[in-house]
Amino acid sequence: MVIRPLTHPRALLRRPIVREVAAFGLVGGAGFLVDIGVFNLLAYTVFLHTGTSGLLVAKGVSTTLAIVANWVGNRLLTFRAHRRPDVAREALEFGLVSLAGGAIALACLWVSHDALHLTTPLADNLSANLVGLALGSAFRFVLYRFWVYGPRAERTEPIPVRVEP
Repeated sequence: MVIRPLTHPRALLRRPIVREVAAFGLVGGAGFLVDIGVFNLLAYTVFLHTGTSGLLVAKGVSTTLAIVANWVGNRLLTFRAHRRPDVAREALEFGLVSLAGGAIALACLWVSHDALHLTTPLADNLSANLVGLALGSAFRFVLYRFWVYGPRAERTEPIPVRVEP
């Protein structure tokens, strides 16, 4: 294997995987702001004195809203060349992967808050919105790229639906 230096730094940006990762980061950054903003708004206003259950509900709502924002962004920007003709199936698979990634953030919050008893707002944010989102994002990128928008997805025909009168 021969490793050659790049002749020009912009050559790196011409690689499809680099562009996808950069676009995924931009879309994810917007989703991150939605997630953190909604989480903190709910956790420290509506669910302020409800304990762990309120924090988990706040995180669940914020994650769901971020998933919707990320699906639109990734469909239009990151994986636009690999969009599927069957939008409903794409959305379903995207949602399933996103929920699994969101569950990673919820698990990190639960471990920090309940198992380790780190109950400050800073600890909640670090566990859910730094560690959880980082692990969940890596998981999501791999599954989006190879399952939802992968080569198999490009060949998928819409599932015919027959409605009986």
